[in-house]
Amino acid sequence: MNIHEHQAKELLEQFGIPAPKGFVAFNVKEAGEAVQRLPGPVYVIKAQIHAGGRGKGRFKEASAGEKGGVRIAKSREEIEQAAEQMLGATLVTEQTGADGRVVNRVYVTEGVEIDRELYLSALVDRATSRIAFIASSAGGMDIEQVAHDTPEKIISVSIDPASGYQAFHGRRIAFALGLEGKQVGQCVKLIGDLYKLVLDKDMSMLEINPLIVTKGGELSCLDAKFSFDSNALYRHPDVMEMRDLTEEDPAEVEASKYDLSYVKLDGSIGCMVNGAGLAMATMDIIKLCGEEPANFLDVGGGASKEKVQAAFKIILSDPSVKGILVNIFGGIMRCDIIAEGVVAAAREMEITVPLVVRLEGTNVELGKKILAESGLKITPADNLGDAAEKITAAVKEAA
Repeated sequence: MNIHEHQAKELLEQFGIPAPKGFVAFNVKEAGEAVQRLPGPVYVIKAQIHAGGRGKGRFKEASAGEKGGVRIAKSREEIEQAAEQMLGATLVTEQTGADGRVVNRVYVTEGVEIDRELYLSALVDRATSRIAFIASSAGGMDIEQVAHDTPEKIISVSIDPASGYQAFHGRRIAFALGLEGKQVGQCVKLIGDLYKLVLDKDMSMLEINPLIVTKGGELSCLDAKFSFDSNALYRHPDVMEMRDLTEEDPAEVEASKYDLSYVKLDGSIGCMVNGAGLAMATMDIIKLCGEEPANFLDVGGGASKEKVQAAFKIILSDPSVKGILVNIFGGIMRCDIIAEGVVAAAREMEITVPLVVRLEGTNVELGKKILAESGLKITPADNLGDAAEKITAAVKEAA
């Protein structure tokens, strides 16, 4: 789960981590009132969406002006003008795709005199099973581009969970960033506080870009992007309250209500599978047969008839779906339950696209019998390869 920058800054403040002061605004009036709460004379107005590259982004609406999603203001009038242009407009960045994201809130912060821009992030390094800090002296830039062009500017420091964070970790990062004097001590404390934040809140990723050195020689988190482990959110109701459903795909939100793992993709064949590994294999074999999957959808090991129906509705809500492949291996899951759900969904929704079903495992013969006696246009498959060939052929023929 991702959160907005202003919410990330609130968490930074809770852990005593330095960042420019700011206030979120949901309308023009609230944005203007920030002048009374910030020192000035320079203010920064930032569009709040779950995507990076806001400063370089562009709004679809001409009324939003030619500037991007991060703007400088020197008066209340300029703040309100920027907020009026941004709120309700659609911001397109490299990370949003062509559709962009609608801006429903803005963040007004104090202006800061910047001496240097640095990059800092923390993530779960699966290779070492540790929290790793990634740091670079090339802050404020696309870190992927930095890694490609100048990899020597990036340093990675892993922290052994047995010993935990130690001051030498922070010093190593500080020296790599070219920090001097009191800034080294600041960096040691900053990295320690960020490490505690990552652990305490079960974060999967933390990114500070840029981490700045101010003209006064102080370290400060100018921007912050946080992502949390969704499987651990039950332990953090305060973080759950920060969830913004308007920033998420409606189909994925609907899927979460039924405990379905769903991710929309760009292909034409909808997939309903039980088990993440089997789902990945299903998508791979669809591509091998010359088509593209329209989604990843794992109904899990104990799906009910109602859950299967909900899965079908979510798949068919995508207009790009031209065919559906159901691939079920019945271990904990019973094939007859899946078959009943498929039949019920097909009848309720009057499915008009080709539908291929491959069942294997517990009660497979009963499941196949239910499908065969349904009177519906459902194509059975003997194995995964057969299923993929049949659905891709049907989609190509229908096209």
